[in-house]
Amino acid sequence: MKLLTGILMILFLSAGCSMTPKQPALHDFGLTTSSPLDNGKPEAESTITVDAPSWLWDTRIRYRLLYKSLTHIGFYALDLWIAPPPELFRQQLLAGGKLSNYRLVIRLLEFEQQFDALDKARVVLRFSAEARSPDNQRTVGIQTFRLEQATASANAAGAVAGFAGLTRQATDRIHGWLSGLAGK
Repeated sequence: MKLLTGILMILFLSAGCSMTPKQPALHDFGLTTSSPLDNGKPEAESTITVDAPSWLWDTRIRYRLLYKSLTHIGFYALDLWIAPPPELFRQQLLAGGKLSNYRLVIRLLEFEQQFDALDKARVVLRFSAEARSPDNQRTVGIQTFRLEQATASANAAGAVAGFAGLTRQATDRIHGWLSGLAGK
């Protein structure tokens, strides 16, 4: 009887160990090539503001199954952003530098992975950018951007990699737009 009890106890304990919940993986947009603190200009941090609706100030990675329901939002259970997307985007912009002639106000409007089919997904980033004078007294320009790209895989890993690429594209587009404003 003791042997049977011992075997049952071992089975119970081993089942308990294998049933422990997995910890979520934390993601950001990847390594950046430079940092605003590297060039001795921490004041650059006050020149960029990123705002977003309350639902985007969440660390969950959002997706929408367009083939099933246009209105249902889902979240990956085991993958999270290390910080809310507006803050991650702000850090990406700061790392890109070249914004010192303007105060920049970014408003995130859309930031999600969208599935057109079970195995076909894309990431979508839509935002407006407002360039203001260094003294913050006048608006120099306003531009709306919408970027999207197919994900390499239709899952959380695809979403993370897609957003890493999309935010770098967004940074490049903003820099291009701002350099065009300089001539006006």
